[in-house]
Amino acid sequence: MEKTLPELRETIEIAGGKRRVDLLLRDARVINTFSGDVHRSDVAVHKGRIVGFGAYQARRTMDLRGAYLAPGFIDGHVHLESSMVKIPEFGRIVVPRGTTSVVIDPHEIANVLGLDGIRYMLASSLDCVLGVYLMLPSCVPSTRLETAGAELSGHDLSLLLGDERVLGLAEMMDYPGVVGCRRDALEKILTARGKRIDGHAPRVAGKDLCAYVSAGIKSDHECTTVAEAREKLRAGMFIMIREGTAARNLSALLPLVNSENSRKCLFVTDDRHLEDIFREGHMDHLVRTAIRLGVDPIRAIQMASINTAEYFGLKDLGAVAPGYQADLIVFSDLRRVRISKVIKAGRLVASDGRLLRSALSVYKGKVRGTINVRWIEPGDFAIRAAGRRARVIGVVPGQIVTRALTARVKAAGGLAVADVGRDLLKIAVIERHMASGRVAHGFVRGFGLKKGAIASSISHDSHNIVVVGTCDADMYAAAVEVVKLQGGIVAACGGRIVESLPLPVAGLMSDRSAEHVRDKLRRLIAAARAMGSRLDDPYMAMSFLTLPPIPELKITDRGLIDAVNFKVVPLFV
Repeated sequence: MEKTLPELRETIEIAGGKRRVDLLLRDARVINTFSGDVHRSDVAVHKGRIVGFGAYQARRTMDLRGAYLAPGFIDGHVHLESSMVKIPEFGRIVVPRGTTSVVIDPHEIANVLGLDGIRYMLASSLDCVLGVYLMLPSCVPSTRLETAGAELSGHDLSLLLGDERVLGLAEMMDYPGVVGCRRDALEKILTARGKRIDGHAPRVAGKDLCAYVSAGIKSDHECTTVAEAREKLRAGMFIMIREGTAARNLSALLPLVNSENSRKCLFVTDDRHLEDIFREGHMDHLVRTAIRLGVDPIRAIQMASINTAEYFGLKDLGAVAPGYQADLIVFSDLRRVRISKVIKAGRLVASDGRLLRSALSVYKGKVRGTINVRWIEPGDFAIRAAGRRARVIGVVPGQIVTRALTARVKAAGGLAVADVGRDLLKIAVIERHMASGRVAHGFVRGFGLKKGAIASSISHDSHNIVVVGTCDADMYAAAVEVVKLQGGIVAACGGRIVESLPLPVAGLMSDRSAEHVRDKLRRLIAAARAMGSRLDDPYMAMSFLTLPPIPELKITDRGLIDAVNFKVVPLFV
């Protein structure tokens, strides 16, 4: 907001020491993200902003006793829905860990609810202690190979670009549409002209990369090797180094970073689930890990703060310097970076790992129901044996890519059935937005279930109902329970529901506490392990089997997808 002449005069006089400030942080070791060094000083704060260094008369003082003072961390790319809690609840658990701002891509809820979902995320974050900025989802639906709950055009997105917290266009996943000059993709890019456009370009290289970057796309978070990241860095892209739950690329990419290029690199989580946040941390975990792997601590903090702020044009964030918003973190060990205090806009909001009661907020806004399915029948899960060999989705543990396999399938009574002895399970996707009755079938290897079934309304990116199981009866029971819950995650065995987590907000998020969701997820994973699963988190693995932009073989409500050549392929070979 522009200052008036009296406001500007007041700011200058206060910074010049002619008036008392609101808060003086005494005896801090200031981590300066501009000069790249540490200097010991008092820091003056007034009306939520830093006004100067040194001795000031102050209404309030806080003695830091030589602790380090750094800018709050900024997550530059996160799908907050993946935490399965609402934004105020997410803020409650990440702000005490040092994350003071996030740039969200509400791609998941937009694929379910369209503009209403984006508006819900903006509204629910308005009074939250966590600073929330938004990039508009560029791919709703993400491909033409699935059925989403909405379709957003460039014109639709333009209706929200005037919001001051909307920074630009989120990851442009449809890179074939960009380099192929498809009209709808180009219209979205033109709509966002003048604002940031994030990329999503796994393995895109050579002239295709040049074409992609020339369209105005300036970042990528999908690099998995130093060679890939270096080529994109040379093309002028900012490299978002991702360390989430499903995709962990930090250790592989850190060898890229040096003193000459580090300011073009920033840390993001993309999707980081509650269990990992509670156990390891959020952005603080990325900073600690980078330091442990040899990155200079000041550089690691830059990559979690000022680099992100400058990329997105957040001109008052990311530094401890006059004129910057007083979003600050305090810690005593430069290598361990365990946050003891968090200050947001000049106000103490968290101490010793807990958000202060005065900083808590609740959002009670609602969204409409989103589970709209045709009546599910037990026979919907049967697969007619149309051949002896079938295509099989091969799960890669710890990755969201899959392998395209083939295998001889077991048949009984003219139907292809699961073969638990060879870890060949059935998978089905039920369209849940339009009540079309569409159900797609396939086989998957890698879950290890010996009995039962698991189901979820979280299935990237269109979030239809996905079910993996050993028999039709349990797949049916699990899918029906997801519908009854109006969205959720379910484990079923022997025809009964073993465990479930309701997700009433768009079938993606709970309205309960983070601790409740974490505990439910733990019980769901324990139930899957009791049924034989050998995956760390089979529900998360299942949720990515429906993601067509990621190779090699996936499944949507439209059928089995060759995710390399972007086409539907028959189940039987």
